[in-house]
Amino acid sequence: MEAAAEAPGAPAALSCFSYNQDCTSLAIGTTTGYRLFSLSSVEQLDQVHESNEIPDVYIVERLFSSSLVVVVSHAKPQQMNVYHFKKGTEICNYSYSSKILSIRLNRQRLVVCLEESIYIHNIKDMKLLKTIMDTPPNTTGLCALSINHANSYLAYPGSATSGEIALYDGNTLKTACTIPAHEGPLAALTFNSTGSKLASASEKGTVIRVFSIPGGQKLYEFRRGMKRYVNISSLVFSMDSQFLCASSNTETVHIFKLEHLTDSRPEEPPTWSGYMGKMFQAATNYLPAQVSGMMSQDRAFATVRLNISGQRNICALSTIQKLPRLLVTTSDGHLYIYNLDPQDGGECVLIKNHSLLGSGKMEENKENDLQPPVPQSYAATVARQSTVPSTSTMPGYSEDGGALRGEVIPEHEFATGPVCLDDENEFPPIILCRGGQPGKAKRS
Repeated sequence: MEAAAEAPGAPAALSCFSYNQDCTSLAIGTTTGYRLFSLSSVEQLDQVHESNEIPDVYIVERLFSSSLVVVVSHAKPQQMNVYHFKKGTEICNYSYSSKILSIRLNRQRLVVCLEESIYIHNIKDMKLLKTIMDTPPNTTGLCALSINHANSYLAYPGSATSGEIALYDGNTLKTACTIPAHEGPLAALTFNSTGSKLASASEKGTVIRVFSIPGGQKLYEFRRGMKRYVNISSLVFSMDSQFLCASSNTETVHIFKLEHLTDSRPEEPPTWSGYMGKMFQAATNYLPAQVSGMMSQDRAFATVRLNISGQRNICALSTIQKLPRLLVTTSDGHLYIYNLDPQDGGECVLIKNHSLLGSGKMEENKENDLQPPVPQSYAATVARQSTVPSTSTMPGYSEDGGALRGEVIPEHEFATGPVCLDDENEFPPIILCRGGQPGKAKRS
C-alpha cells in the first residue's frame, strides 16, 4: 500500500520497497533486479519470484497477488515496464516525457506520476484515458490511489506551498473536490481499503488528519508529537480501517485507533475527576483554536520503538495467521514483524526479524497450490478469467474487504471488462508491445 520508497544510501543495494494493495506481498528493488515475497507466515519469509533481467530497479509494484508487476529502472527512468512474471513475458512498456516518480494501481486503473503531470491508464488494455497536465511541482511523486476499483479516487498535492489536496475521480475522470488539509506542503497521503477515508500529513509531520471521501470533511485529527518536526515516510490504514499507522525518520512508529465517538454517552457519576474533566473541556472553548486543538487531539493507541533511526522505512498493518501484525520494512534490507494488541494497544512486541537480502526460499509452487489456476493473458491477470463456473461467487481475494485467499468472494466485487484467454489475442497484444521509440505517454 505504500509506494516504492527510494533509499539511495541503503546498504547492500536495497533501492526500493513496497507492499501490494492488501499487504499480502512485499516487493523490493536492488541494483541487480527485484524480488517478490509472500507475507502469509510470521516464521517463514517465502520468496515468490526473483528477476535479474532489469538492473537498478527503483520502482516495483505488484497488483494484489496476481502475476502482474510494474517495474522502472534507473537505466530507463522514463520507461514503465509491465510484466507477467509467472509467464516470464513483458506485456508492454510505455515511455513518458520525464522521469517516472511513482506508480499506483488497482484492478481498474494504473496511474503514473511525473513531477508536473499525471497519466491515468485503463489497466485492462493500458489505454491512456486521461493526462492531468500542469500539476503543482511534485518532486517526490506523492499521490495515492484507492485500491477499491468501485471508488478509484486519486489524491495528489494541489499546491507546492500549502497542504491542499486535489481529489480526482479515476472512474468518471473528473475533479471531485479540493481539501485544505494542512498549512504546510504535504508529505504523505493514503486511502483506506474502501476509498471512503483519506489520511494526510504535512512536511512538519506533527499532525495527521483523516477526511471523508468524497466530501472532504475532517473526521479525525491525531498528533504524532510536538517536540520536533519529522519526515513521515509511511502512512497506512489497516484493512478494516480501525487503525492508522505512521512511521518517520525517527525510531518511533505510531498507531492510532479510529474510534467512533458519540455525544450520547451516559451521564458520569458526580465525582471530583468527572467535574474537573467537564470544566477542562468547557475551558477549551475559550482558548485559541491552536491551543484547544492540541488539547483535543488523540494520542497514539500503540507504538513501536525501532532499534534503528534515520533509515527509510515503510509500514503495513496486516492480519497474518489470524492475528493483527505490524510490518516494518527498512532500507537496510530487513522486515520486522510485531504483534499488535487490538484491545489495549501499548508497546508492540517484536516477534520476528527477516533478512530480505539473503537467499530467499522460492515458493512459487506452493503459492500456485494455494491459488486458482494462473491466468494466461494480460486481461485475465487483471480482470480474472471469464470461464468460471456459473455461480454468483468465486474463490479469491477482495480488494474491498481484505479477505483472505480462498474465501468466497462475490463475483461483482471484481472489476468488469473485456477478457481474452487466447494467447494469440492477448489484450493488449504482447507482440505489439515490444521495442519502439520513447515518447510522451507512448506505447513502445
